[in-house]
Amino acid sequence: MLDLNHSHFMALAIKEAMKAYEEDEVPIGCVIVANNQVIAKGYNQTQQLNDATAHAEIIALTSAFNFLNSKILKECTLYITIEPCAMCAGAIRWAQLGMLVYGAREDKCGYSLYKPTILHPKTQVLAGIEEKACANLIQEFFKEKRK
Repeated sequence: MLDLNHSHFMALAIKEAMKAYEEDEVPIGCVIVANNQVIAKGYNQTQQLNDATAHAEIIALTSAFNFLNSKILKECTLYITIEPCAMCAGAIRWAQLGMLVYGAREDKCGYSLYKPTILHPKTQVLAGIEEKACANLIQEFFKEKRK
């Protein structure tokens, strides 16, 4: 049975993605949860910050490290609307994240294209939470861009 909390927290990540959308950034959003409480949020800000590394995950991870005063996030779950890229998966690995939950796959540059996995071996992964909503958001964004 699907844990309702996963849908709840993914909905919060989608809200973060909407902030990116409104700022004409690729609409990807992220929240990090510890003890069933959001401790960090982020959304893509690569255009705004003129920084190719300003992905939602990186922004949220930095915030979580600061919140917990730790570089290790073993007890945390990261919710992201789109499968992380290799760069973000590497950061997630170094954080030793307890769990990664993502919405839609990223078939062009998602971390799952790399074998063996980039993620830490103890990081649990759950894919496809609110997949349709996550995929629709990014598809709509790029459809508008092509007009």
